[in-house]
This record gives sequence, C-alpha cells and structure tokens, in this order.
Amino acid sequence: MTDKIVVFSTCDSEEQAGRVARALVEQRLAACVNIVPGARSIYHWKGQIEDAAEWMLIIKSRRDLMEQLRAAIGKIHTYEVPELLAVPVVDGSESYLAWLDRELS
Repeated sequence: MTDKIVVFSTCDSEEQAGRVARALVEQRLAACVNIVPGARSIYHWKGQIEDAAEWMLIIKSRRDLMEQLRAAIGKIHTYEVPELLAVPVVDGSESYLAWLDRELS
C-alpha cells in the first residue's frame, strides 16, 4: 500500500472542472487532474431524482493532503455538496509514484 490516493469529484461544466483542476495543481494538492467529459449522473437530490451531465475529475494526490484538498474544493466548487471520494493506491509504477511526490506539497 502506498500513501497515494485517487480522488473522484464531478463538476457541472467544463469551465468549473478546469477551474477546480487548475487550482488544485497550482496549490500542489494534486499532481495531476484528469477531466473526463460526458459523465451522466442520476441521483437523489432534495426529494427528486436528478439526471445531469457532468465532468468527472480524477485527482491524483497523497493521503496526508486530503484535508487540505477537501477544504480547497469546498472553497472553489459551486455544488452545495460536492462529490469527494478518495480511494487508496495499492501499488504503481515507481517512477510515476516518485513523480507524484515531487509535484505535491
């Protein structure tokens, strides 16, 4: 098991996804953020079922940065309850994991 995490979030527009991704990389809370267009989310919200087009963010970070990452997304994101799910990175390429460390705070 490594100390690296992959964090998932979604945004309601390409512009918002770009703002969130850029801010996280600039603050060195993420080494890389992939923006994946074309996500479709169906979920319960305030008593109704919603069906929304979204942009998926795949955020590469480190476990010790999760609280800072959570706070940063909370400040930038326009959703009342932004998706924020972290999963551990069990293993990976040594060179990629080392690159992550160099790019994170």
